[in-house]
Amino acid sequence: MRTDLSIVPDMSKETVLSPAREIAERPGLTTYSKDDFARLGVGVDKFAERAKAAADRLLGTVQVEWIKGTDGKIAYAVFRGDRPIMASLLVAPSLPKVFSQAFGKQIWLVLPDRHSLYVFPPKAEALVEFTGDLRERFENEPYAASCEVFEANAETGSLKVVASFRE
Repeated sequence: MRTDLSIVPDMSKETVLSPAREIAERPGLTTYSKDDFARLGVGVDKFAERAKAAADRLLGTVQVEWIKGTDGKIAYAVFRGDRPIMASLLVAPSLPKVFSQAFGKQIWLVLPDRHSLYVFPPKAEALVEFTGDLRERFENEPYAASCEVFEANAETGSLKVVASFRE
């Protein structure tokens, strides 16, 4: 979904964030063209701000599933949904704050497809154990999203790529 308007996240080698909207057909997503942006009368930066606010609103409407490890402690969390916009939770500014109690001020995020977002504590053993499944989901999903692992920081609000599960 790369376009001339796509934004490359910090340290990303493969992932882009493209201005898009949900469409009723299929259901699916469609990216905005330069002409669409001209009609909207906003720049990419302003659109990104609005997209973050929309992602925060979406975050407030979805349920998180907490996954425990064999030790009975929370290993990771996952958001799943039918809407292809679920992956946009990646840019929700409040997402790291939601998980700071469970995982600390930094979290790792993985979105192998448009319909899910996995949340791990940084350098989590669960992520290492889950890498094969994530890779398979990414490679076999017709609507793959990203093979990269993002770190989100609750204090700074930063989002950067820290790893890839394809390397």
